[in-house]
Amino acid sequence: MARKSQLTKPRAMADPNSGISNRLQYFVERGNEITETIRQLVEIESPSDNKQAVDRLGSMLAGRFESLGGHAKFHRAQDFGDHLQVDFEGQKRGKPILLLGHLDTVYPLGTLAEMPCRASNGRLYGPGTFDMKCGIALMLHAIAALRSWHNDAMPRPVTVLLVSDEEVGSSSSRRITESVAKNCAEVLVLEPSYGLKGAVKTARKGVGEYTVKITGKAAHAGLDPEKGQSAIVELAKQILQISKFVDLKRGVTLSVGVVHGGTRTNVIPAEGQAFVDVRVARMKDAPFIDRKLRSLKPFNRNCKLEITGAVNRPPLERSEGVVALYKKASGIAKQLGFKLEEAAVGGGSDGNFTAALGIPTLDGLGGVGEGAHAKHESIIIAQLPKRAALLAALIEMV
Repeated sequence: MARKSQLTKPRAMADPNSGISNRLQYFVERGNEITETIRQLVEIESPSDNKQAVDRLGSMLAGRFESLGGHAKFHRAQDFGDHLQVDFEGQKRGKPILLLGHLDTVYPLGTLAEMPCRASNGRLYGPGTFDMKCGIALMLHAIAALRSWHNDAMPRPVTVLLVSDEEVGSSSSRRITESVAKNCAEVLVLEPSYGLKGAVKTARKGVGEYTVKITGKAAHAGLDPEKGQSAIVELAKQILQISKFVDLKRGVTLSVGVVHGGTRTNVIPAEGQAFVDVRVARMKDAPFIDRKLRSLKPFNRNCKLEITGAVNRPPLERSEGVVALYKKASGIAKQLGFKLEEAAVGGGSDGNFTAALGIPTLDGLGGVGEGAHAKHESIIIAQLPKRAALLAALIEMV
């Protein structure tokens, strides 16, 4: 089904119960291997809109995870790459822990030619290094280490789920993510950490997309402007009204990011559209903002107003389960010699879906770096052993 793994099988540790400082040293000694794994993943480009490219990466990763004892299967997708699930049996029985991430990146095929994967000044640069091929590499190396420490077996059941369409809304994978997560005890999301201190994400905003469509009446802009009804003028007024719905204290933001309208400068525009990004910090604010948008009325009674859309990604709220996971991670980090901070962010991930189901979810356990989706996207190489040790210990403890 997939190519054989190039991941070297680590030597078993003499004492699987050795101290956490030894666990960290284990990954320090393998820092170059982790970096090389990330490089290999980055150099297999996987844009969301190229099924063949994403499937190439998925096939390679299936082989690597299977070489570590996992059972890989694909959830087939027609318009996107196939979603990869890998199940590991554990020495202890019980519900598995879910390691969640995504295969796809925002970069079009060929980006590597202009933005090659390279190491410089203690960082590894390249498309997808930070978001989130580093996180996938951490999964691989943490699982390899745990099998080494526990007599070639996992201490507990683990499921890995890597979807192919997270960067474009998770439309084909959401049902799969939710279905898999319902059978898991906790979810660890290997999305990038927040800030250069590597904070994990204990809250994420929910995301919505709305379209405001105006239909007016066309007329000659010079000969009979009074016979026309400008959709663009109406749309401009609606945009100003929408901006009044922003409530920063409540964590509600609305941003009109794209506007279309008109055909020619000498024609009163008969149509106009605006696309609105909506973010909410609490799920109870989703119906609130939906009602506000759908209550909009035309300023010009001769124009027709149509609102479509919804909040399609629920927020990841800082629940008791999330806090409990963060406290465990924070305690582990302290033993590893660093402080693990937490952050609330405006962007969403597939962890939003699992948290909304009430499953304890901790996000942002991936690499430390910056520049997601930008030319300077990079990770800090020296932070990789700490992140791998943290992940491995979390899998053992939760």
